[in-house]
Amino acid sequence: MLKADVLIIGAGIVGAACAREFARRGLSVAVVEQSAPGGGATAASMGHLLVVDAEGASDDHEYQLSRRSMQLWGQWLAESGEHEHASEFQRCGTLWLAADDEEWLLAQRKARWLQSQGMGAELLDAQALRRLEPLLHPRLVGALRVPADGRVYPPKVVQRWLDESRATLIRGEVRDLRPGRVRLQDGRLFSAAMVVLCGGLASRRFLPAGCLLPKKGQLAITQAREQTLRHQLVELGYIKKAHLVDEDTVSFNVQPRPAGQWLIGSSRQIGREEREIDLPMLRRMLACAADYLPALPQQSLLRCWSGIRPASADGQPLIGAHPSLRNTWVACGHEGLGITTSLASAELLAELSLAQPPSLDARPYDPARFGNAHPA
Repeated sequence: MLKADVLIIGAGIVGAACAREFARRGLSVAVVEQSAPGGGATAASMGHLLVVDAEGASDDHEYQLSRRSMQLWGQWLAESGEHEHASEFQRCGTLWLAADDEEWLLAQRKARWLQSQGMGAELLDAQALRRLEPLLHPRLVGALRVPADGRVYPPKVVQRWLDESRATLIRGEVRDLRPGRVRLQDGRLFSAAMVVLCGGLASRRFLPAGCLLPKKGQLAITQAREQTLRHQLVELGYIKKAHLVDEDTVSFNVQPRPAGQWLIGSSRQIGREEREIDLPMLRRMLACAADYLPALPQQSLLRCWSGIRPASADGQPLIGAHPSLRNTWVACGHEGLGITTSLASAELLAELSLAQPPSLDARPYDPARFGNAHPA
């Protein structure tokens, strides 16, 4: 029976970040994954790295987690000259687009807030925006530019972090979870000093009922074109729509890819878990994108696909001790911010599980806020 200091369930971006973090602290790591590492929600993500501002929010939890994680991303990228190439990193920056005067005022408030935190933020009026991104619709009022944001290709990052962790990869599906022990569907049994749940929606079997819910999303990518985009382009209403739990939404979110393609998002369908493309929702999403990028209808689509985001019921990820299983820890429910916040989530979980002073206030992410029932 294989033994490790830490047994991680799930080899998505958060699981890989946890494997790397525990290994950095001198612990042996094994990772259980039933499919390909970096698959699932990780493979279906855009890989956008950004700091989420807290302007107008009731708390700054997302800001604190995303900003700390962006600091850690910067450190990792700087550790080796290979990391940028291996992760397909590009510091493309983000343009938060204002479609009307109300959104332009919001852009101004966000710029002031980010600048008050010492972060780079620049307001672009309609003419400046047109010069920077001429393919955007001329009706747009302006944009907020955050130049430090970037993008990566998440499946490649996952493989790199697993390699760095020297983790033992175990292929299989978890059947039973007990403190310090995991049994797979084929009967194999593994033990560890601690178990970490990073399995996205699959973790629901071992958590309080109702704490995680699926949000289905559609993505499309175009054929390459000569005249392309320079920034990640996002409508200013994106974050607000992303947190809705009672309404299906589409938002404008387009990312330039290295080969000249456009990666197009995004949509959210609450409670939907089927993997098939939803054509009406895909058409809504593409129509939304075409409203911002009039040249899009002349583009050929290379591929369309869907993914399922694991979201928590209250919008904050679960990071901390399992509410009822000893020596079991949880890091899941990040929804659309799992790529950005993976490193800070792993750091915080390692600090909590090893009884070290936490770098962030962990209370907003405590899984115990959903009760201690164990449905499995």
